[in-house]
Amino acid sequence: MTHGHGARARRRTVVAALAGAVLSTGVLAAAPAQAATAPQVSAQGAFALNPATGKALFGKAPDGRLRTGSTTKIMTALVVLSQPHLNLDRKVKIRKEYTDYVIDPTTKTQRYSSANLILGDSMKVRDLLYGLLLPSGCDAAYALADTYGTGSTTAQRTTSFIGKMNAKARELGLTNTHFDSFDGVSNGNNYASPRDLAKLAGVALKNTTFKKVVGTKVYKDMQSYRPGGGTHAMAEWDNTNKLLGSYRGAIGVKTGSGPEAQFCLVFAATRGGRTVVGTVLADTSAAQRFTDATKILDYGFAQSG
Repeated sequence: MTHGHGARARRRTVVAALAGAVLSTGVLAAAPAQAATAPQVSAQGAFALNPATGKALFGKAPDGRLRTGSTTKIMTALVVLSQPHLNLDRKVKIRKEYTDYVIDPTTKTQRYSSANLILGDSMKVRDLLYGLLLPSGCDAAYALADTYGTGSTTAQRTTSFIGKMNAKARELGLTNTHFDSFDGVSNGNNYASPRDLAKLAGVALKNTTFKKVVGTKVYKDMQSYRPGGGTHAMAEWDNTNKLLGSYRGAIGVKTGSGPEAQFCLVFAATRGGRTVVGTVLADTSAAQRFTDATKILDYGFAQSG
C-alpha cells in the first residue's frame, strides 16, 4: 500500500516535471520564433544595426543606392565637427547667398527648409549646427559649407566642402555613398545606401556635440548677433524628428524628404544600455517613415546582440 502510494507520488512528480518541461520549452520555442518575424516596411530600403558590435539587425535592400534628401546633413555636421581645432563659438556672418538660397526667386516664397537666419547678423557655429539638424536649415548648411570649405569664392568653398563630405565617406568605407550638395538638395548625383547611412549615423553619434544636438526636441537658446551690438529675437527651432518624445529611448537622428528621395529617416534609440541605429529611405509618406522606424527599432531591441 505504502509502496504503491510512493510509486504514484513519484509518477505524479515525473508527469508534473515533464509537463513543466513541455510548458517551458513551448514558451522558449515561441519567443525566438516571434522575434524572428521581421517587420514589413513600406520604405524601398531600410537597415538597422547595433553600432557597438556592428551586428546587422534588419535589412531591406540594404545596399541599394537611393536619394538621401536632408539626411545628407548628418555628413555636413560630421565634416564640420571633424575640423581640427574646431571652435564652436566662432561667429559666422550670415550672407545674402545663404538667405536668398532658401527663397524661390520668382515667387519669393520659401523653397527649401530654412532655419530663418537673419541677413547681416552673425551666429555661432554651435547654433548653426542646431539650425542645420533641427529645422533642417538649408541656409545653415550653406553657411557651414562656405565657412569650412577652402577657396577664394563661395562657389569654390562650397565645392571644396562637398569634396570633404565625399572624402569622409571614403574614409568611413561608405562605398555606396556620393554627395553632390551640402544639404541634400540634390543636383541628381546624390545617393547612399541604408547600410551606409546607418553606419554614418553610428559614427556621428560618438561625437558628443552631434549626439546632444540631434537629441534636442526644441532649441531656443540660439543667439543672432546684430552687426551693431545686441541680438535679434528668433523663433525656436523644433526638431523634425517625431520619434523624439514618442518612442521610448529615442536619441535622434535626422529626417529627409524630396521629390526623388520621397520620405527618409535616420533614427536611433537606446534602451537598457543597448543602442539601435537605423535608416528608412524612399518611404511612402512623412508619417509612414516614423511607423516603419518604430517597427524596426522594436525588432532590433527584441534581438540579442
